[in-house]
Amino acid sequence: MKPLLRICLVLLLLVTSGCWDRTEINDLAFITGSAFDLTEKGESMLTLQLALPSSSQTGGKGDQHKKFFVMSATGMNVNDAFEKIQKKSSRRLFTSHRSVIFIGESLGRKGINDVLDVFAHDPRQRLKTYIMAVKGGEAKQVLEAQYPFDQVPMEAVKEMEIEQSEIAVTLRDFFMAATSQGVTPIMGVIEADSEGIGQSKTSVFKLSGAAVFKDMKLVGMLNSYEANGLNWARDHMEDGRINTELPDGKGNVGVLVTHANRTITSDVQGERIKFKIILHAKGTLIENNSTLDVTRPQNLMLVQQAVEKAAEKQIKDAVVKLQKRYNADAVGLGRELYRNKPKAWNAVQAQWDRKFSEAEVAIDVKLSIGGAGMAGPPLQLSGKEIIH
Repeated sequence: MKPLLRICLVLLLLVTSGCWDRTEINDLAFITGSAFDLTEKGESMLTLQLALPSSSQTGGKGDQHKKFFVMSATGMNVNDAFEKIQKKSSRRLFTSHRSVIFIGESLGRKGINDVLDVFAHDPRQRLKTYIMAVKGGEAKQVLEAQYPFDQVPMEAVKEMEIEQSEIAVTLRDFFMAATSQGVTPIMGVIEADSEGIGQSKTSVFKLSGAAVFKDMKLVGMLNSYEANGLNWARDHMEDGRINTELPDGKGNVGVLVTHANRTITSDVQGERIKFKIILHAKGTLIENNSTLDVTRPQNLMLVQQAVEKAAEKQIKDAVVKLQKRYNADAVGLGRELYRNKPKAWNAVQAQWDRKFSEAEVAIDVKLSIGGAGMAGPPLQLSGKEIIH
């Protein structure tokens, strides 16, 4: 029995010992961002931004801030291009650290079904990765930009998406909207820019609104002003800012929105469909370029009414552009109809694009401003100049 027991123990050790298929971190190339473009020949171009390991960074003065490098390849599809880049790399390409995916405008207008398919089938792809459309030029340009504040530019884009009031959409968000009833998917827009003068110019990037998709094709873009209005309407406004002129030339004010809650009501009577977007918000007055003492209730009410009208106009401008120009329900009014009036939705679902463009949409904003004492009468004005 003892020899048999010894043999069993040896076999057990052989089976359980070691991680024979493990991959060392030194064998991996970490992808921080990906860009998808369409070549003039109609091929798919994939560009990857790879983080440079510290041991690989050069000691030269001109390259001391270089923390990444970029590799590109073209192919019949994304998988083909990815394989070609892998053959150029001495390390295994690792996608789980990727922060952002960029879609070139020309590719977006042709359609992104083929691009997104790889993310649906490959379990190594993270659905929490942000996805953005690049306005003008190639998506590759954003990956090549030298952003001054972060070691790896893609981390800067990720933080900009999270912190700003612009549209922030992940792969998961986009897939859910694309497969939901009564709403069309959108994604944030970014474009390459430059800062500085002459030879000291630095390539950077800026957030520039929202890209609207229908049938997985880019049909148009909203600018930053309209994208903020869309955020209001979608109930995604966080830390937004509103600036508006006061009536009768009394100056202008700036308000920081700290909380917003949106509800949508619908009314269907035959062929007529009416929606009402109701928004209740709270904000803080952070700038008062007027002679009003906003600690006075009547003056504060005047400011609140002006800001409410400005917010209503911002939302209305975004909704009208979606209705009349793109026929794309990015707000999700159809989704509200689907959830609350399923019978009415079933009757209009097949022709929702037309119904959405013809629907009446009313906007009602109620804003409460707090913290006005911190931005009371302008300190630079004398008592005689202040309106109490």
